[in-house]
Amino acid sequence: MPAHDTTRRALSQPFTGRAWAEAAYCLVGFPVAVVGFVLVLVLLALGAGLTVSLLGAVLGLLFVVGATGLARGFAAVHRRLAAGLLGERVPVPLPLRPAGKVFARLDARLRDAAGWRSAAYVLVKLPVAALELYAVSWWLTGLINLSAPLRWAAFGQRPRDGAEGMPTITPIPVGGGAPHSTSFAGTFVAAAIGAATLLAAPWVTRGIVAVDLWLVRALLGPGELARRVRNLEETRALAVDDSAALLRRLERDLHDGAQVRLVALAMSLDMAKEGLGADGEPVADPARLRRLLETAHSNATEALTELRDLARGLHPPVLDDGLPDALATLAARSTVPVEVSVDIPERPTPAIETIAYFCAAELLTNVIKHSGARRAVLRVTQEGRLLRLCVTDDGRGGAALGAGSGLAGLTQRVRTVDGTLDISSPDGGPTAVTVALPLHA
Repeated sequence: MPAHDTTRRALSQPFTGRAWAEAAYCLVGFPVAVVGFVLVLVLLALGAGLTVSLLGAVLGLLFVVGATGLARGFAAVHRRLAAGLLGERVPVPLPLRPAGKVFARLDARLRDAAGWRSAAYVLVKLPVAALELYAVSWWLTGLINLSAPLRWAAFGQRPRDGAEGMPTITPIPVGGGAPHSTSFAGTFVAAAIGAATLLAAPWVTRGIVAVDLWLVRALLGPGELARRVRNLEETRALAVDDSAALLRRLERDLHDGAQVRLVALAMSLDMAKEGLGADGEPVADPARLRRLLETAHSNATEALTELRDLARGLHPPVLDDGLPDALATLAARSTVPVEVSVDIPERPTPAIETIAYFCAAELLTNVIKHSGARRAVLRVTQEGRLLRLCVTDDGRGGAALGAGSGLAGLTQRVRTVDGTLDISSPDGGPTAVTVALPLHA
């Protein structure tokens, strides 16, 4: 980034909506953190203290269960604050629905992993919230010091009776005390300190908020197993929908294409058969019989072509020789020059090869139709157990999901095998779309 852009960004940072939203998040989150910390800690302490005694064990466990349940409630408040003020939307853990008898339900609540993670966040949140409140103090001291000349002139805050003068407030402890303004000109030194503090305040706030958001994502979302289950459910639904869409497309193509051709072929042959007569002697004009046979031949040829295209859409025959040859053939057919580089020592499974081939075909089609590029590069590499396919071009950029480029469909297709699709396409280009797939589905 050029130096003048960095300077402009640093100077304008206190006036951005994001900076003020982060300051508001710090300010609003502190009282919630204090109340949550006190209540959850008291319940956990009572529960732990009673549990060690034989008579109070059941009551102690109830206090512990109450603490984790209360922590879930405070976690929901913190998630809403992060989503409403910062746009950080964390998936909500699955609700706990214990079944069975009393002790079975109690055991399930004691094993509530999401509740324990919520309790951990509520307890850790207080020191983080204290740091966030300290970050807000940078804003306040900066504004107070910036107003030093105005306060001197308007309210007469001058040194009297041997006083040291108007103090300069700083958020950082300064050895020997902060400087004091003993004249109107000296207040501009305090104002300069206030301006510097105000410029630094958003960055201090952002650093502390980043730590908080990391904790939110790590502790307040669903656990790794729950995320995996949810992802598998989504990818299974996508696979089912994709299979259903493929079957509907095949049915439509067969009904509207090959079936129509075969019906026309049968009608042409019936008419030619009638023209030949019962004993094989032509009863119709031979030229008409020839036209009927030519029409039948044309319909048969077109039906075969459409059936061949449908079969190629299910599994391209060019993949029989491997993905490198298939991609080279695909690039050779492109109207935009494509540089191909394939380095995959281990051959992927057929399903992965098919997905990679169709991804490359769709991405090169996007380059031809939408990018206005003069050249493109198709690279396929193997990184550990991953197949990484990257298509870059020197076009106009601006590619995004949902922009009519088919990228949303590709994202759904690669997710069915736990793959990912990443897009980098700033306005003006270049565009780089990377697809990562496991070697084995």
